[in-house]
Amino acid sequence: MSDRLLSYYGDDLTGSTDVMEALTLGGVPTVLFLQPPTDAHLAEFAGCRAFGIAGISRSMSPAQMDAELVPAFTRLAEIGARFVHYKVCSTFDSSPTTGSIGHAINIGQAILRSAFVPLVVAAPVLKRYVVFGNLFAGVGSETYRLDRHPTMSRHPITPMTESDLRRHLALQTTKSIGLVDLLALAQPAADLDATIERLRAQGVEIILFDTVDETHLVAIGRVLWERCAARGQFVVGSSGVEYALTAYLRRAGLLTPMVPPPAPPVVAQVVVMAGSAAPTTAAQIAAAIERGYAGIRVDAPALIDPTYADAAREFAVAAALEALGRGASVVLYAARGPDDPALATTRTRARQLGIPDHEVGQRLARAQGEILARIVATTGLRRVCVAGGDTSGYVARALGIYALEMATPVAPGAPLCRAHSSVPAFNGLEISLKGGQNGQADYFEQIRRGGRQ
Repeated sequence: MSDRLLSYYGDDLTGSTDVMEALTLGGVPTVLFLQPPTDAHLAEFAGCRAFGIAGISRSMSPAQMDAELVPAFTRLAEIGARFVHYKVCSTFDSSPTTGSIGHAINIGQAILRSAFVPLVVAAPVLKRYVVFGNLFAGVGSETYRLDRHPTMSRHPITPMTESDLRRHLALQTTKSIGLVDLLALAQPAADLDATIERLRAQGVEIILFDTVDETHLVAIGRVLWERCAARGQFVVGSSGVEYALTAYLRRAGLLTPMVPPPAPPVVAQVVVMAGSAAPTTAAQIAAAIERGYAGIRVDAPALIDPTYADAAREFAVAAALEALGRGASVVLYAARGPDDPALATTRTRARQLGIPDHEVGQRLARAQGEILARIVATTGLRRVCVAGGDTSGYVARALGIYALEMATPVAPGAPLCRAHSSVPAFNGLEISLKGGQNGQADYFEQIRRGGRQ
């Protein structure tokens, strides 16, 4: 194997840490950068065989994506790795105007020019499945087709009203899209390869893979390893890409899984910044408050309004410092679930101010990052948690973080990480950056306890 197996750009920070966890536990030492890495940054982490760039393109317009992704993909191509992965959320939430996955594929292919683009969206460990091209996602013990999912079908920015990923993606790119379904994946390897070649002969440019379980991951991993031999192969999808590759390479005896490191010690207090409206996050907020955490609502409508934003930030910081001063852990939140009236109030305020949809989440997340940075700098706390993809990206930038490494696994796709920051007060900070739907109800308390149940 080449020294550098894979590089990736993640369309949000939580998804990027998910990939880092999948690779690290799979036996591929990985570092995650917050910006395209310099040669000096790469030299600092010379022992890593994979690296990522944690981006925020999921919240961007196509024009913003051009400015963000062209230099990022160009840098990834320059550095060189066998695979270059554009990492998207396993719920594929996107639209032609916000976080367009099709537009990202257009940009990446123009730079990397792979023979075709494998698209691997499912990640069974995260309860994400693709069946005959349709995406399903689990919540607790229930599994929903994505257009009937209690969160994603009602996402405040990019609601998923179509579960057929080919139909959804066709609204975002003119490239032709084919499918390798469950029946094709069950074929012998030679027949599966013939199916792929037949699709390519038909002019298919993007090939979507069904995935339900480990056997499918191994089959897809073999296809990636054997049928995508060119250096700089462009691949798109969730952390299912990494789970597929590492599953196959382990099976082939080319990788040894990592032994997880010892859990970090329990700390007395943590601060949580929750920017997600997912029901899972709402349950985690409720569990934390019931356990004695101070619950502090940040005023989302005010934070996106320049007239009131400064006062809203000061109020949130002061309330958090008061609670921490009396010994409590703190959870700050913008909403408690998809039915929280604050969501509609924030959208109404945005329309009144003429703020485009894709900027609403950016403004709120940026303000939440500033609030958390103030709290940590004032108190010297060394462990924090952030819930929500867009929120995590802006929080990390507010903390001056330039790189992350996995410290310990906590919940699938949501590890506790160690931050490398250009700001001394934040360097070495232990931070969890989790997607809104990741983790059990006691996840915030698990973070305080260093990953322990």
